[in-house]
Amino acid sequence: TYWPPVTPTLHRTSQSRCRFFAPHTPILLEAMKVHYLEVVTQDVEAVCGAYASGLGVEFGNPVPALGGARTAILSDGSLVGVRGPLRDSELPVVRPYWLVSDIRAALGVIEAAGGRIALPATPIAGYGTCAIYLQGGNDHGLWQL
Repeated sequence: TYWPPVTPTLHRTSQSRCRFFAPHTPILLEAMKVHYLEVVTQDVEAVCGAYASGLGVEFGNPVPALGGARTAILSDGSLVGVRGPLRDSELPVVRPYWLVSDIRAALGVIEAAGGRIALPATPIAGYGTCAIYLQGGNDHGLWQL
């Protein structure tokens, strides 16, 4: 799998399985993996309660380094974080943060493909480095450990 999933080209293997990749992309990942799923909502308690009861996850206290998100660790080690808006103009969103090996290189590829960087690579103490970009009318995130 290649990063990012923008302007993909469809290729069929001899086994008729489809593989998508962006040609000439320097960021090779072993597998596309969401490391952090961020949910921005007006009702944090209701969303956490629904996830906890429906999916059997347990949310901790708000984490200041993650914008006050209440987080839960999923069975594969990834995180889901639920938080309120950080500013009046922030709308509710569900934003996946894809795990990458080189966040700065990935951002360069994304910009070259027409993506707009909303948050440049930003270290978060104890968590790694994250970035946000906009493409195709959606918010997307990157995460490097």
